[in-house]
Amino acid sequence: MSRLHLVVLIVALVLPLSFLFASALIEASPTTTLSSTTASACLPAAANNCLPSVYYGVYVPGWLDNLDALIAFENDAKKKVSVAMWYQGWGLTDGTQYFQTSWMNNIRSHGSIPMITWEPWLYTDPAGVNQPQYQLSKIISGTFDLYITKWADDSKAWGHPYFLRFAPEMNGNWFPWSEQVNGNQPGEYKLAWQHVYTIFASEGVTNVTWVWSPNIEYDGSTPLEELYPGDDYVDWLGMDGYNWGTVPHPDITGWKTFSEVFTQTYTHITALSSKPLMVAETASTEQGGCKANWITDAYSTQIPSNFEKIKAIIWFNENKETDWRIESSPAAQNAFAAAIQSSFYATNQYASLSESPIPIPSLVRGWSCLYLPLVSK
Repeated sequence: MSRLHLVVLIVALVLPLSFLFASALIEASPTTTLSSTTASACLPAAANNCLPSVYYGVYVPGWLDNLDALIAFENDAKKKVSVAMWYQGWGLTDGTQYFQTSWMNNIRSHGSIPMITWEPWLYTDPAGVNQPQYQLSKIISGTFDLYITKWADDSKAWGHPYFLRFAPEMNGNWFPWSEQVNGNQPGEYKLAWQHVYTIFASEGVTNVTWVWSPNIEYDGSTPLEELYPGDDYVDWLGMDGYNWGTVPHPDITGWKTFSEVFTQTYTHITALSSKPLMVAETASTEQGGCKANWITDAYSTQIPSNFEKIKAIIWFNENKETDWRIESSPAAQNAFAAAIQSSFYATNQYASLSESPIPIPSLVRGWSCLYLPLVSK
């Protein structure tokens, strides 16, 4: 036997044994883990695709003492939501102004993450934005401290992670917490936010994920820099924006694609902070264009390809100023259901979520991809 043949024979015998030995070491070391950054860098792209990238959520009208309306939406969408959002106002007196443990349990048991839009006003008051009892100065001076403290303590007692979206769309002029109306002054929004946040912190609350969510920018909106409370007081950023089409609106005219609705604010807000970003409210009308195409473009093209920093999106499913619902037409419903089936969008797999602040979907503990090294034959 020549020396060359001998070398080839040794390599042929040793190489398979080395793979077996390496595999045995991996199996014998179940506690070995990679950091999220290292794992992402080491795994091939195909393996990373098994992790959801974006929380998919919805707002449907109604209280959450039962989930009939939510389940009806999910049946129409043909997929269960990972985030369920609703609104609670400070000014009601029927008990629903307080933290609702049973609603939170219903959503968590469903496998979804609760997101509460928490609004300091009486939304049934015909005075609208002119509610001096809810001026920002009243929040700052401590008028509502007992109420805020009770909410904080009830949150802590519940103990599970949830999104709290306090006083959104503050850069507009249609809510009494806007600095443009209701006798409010420049700089007061930041101070009010920080005051509320500090009460929660002083009560030892650690399960709230704070969402700061302006409206998309428009001519006359308050600059975002003047309203941002700072990274120490915010966990997620949000944007609210709609395609109004030909529905009358004082500040927006004409059919707008998802990109046309959000690009300006997306660019601005991601420069303002590197916190995770969500679309906290969005929808499209049928009037003035093709809603089905708008949905397909938004969910199947724009968010995955052109808005990669968006990590959650909430559809506003109500017939209000126009019929924003996915069920406004069979074409819109079918388009939404088709787009949302992608594993890119997370479903209701969060009944045991324990991390706070809530991470982006791909970094939630408990998710993993099986990675097997490929050996050429």
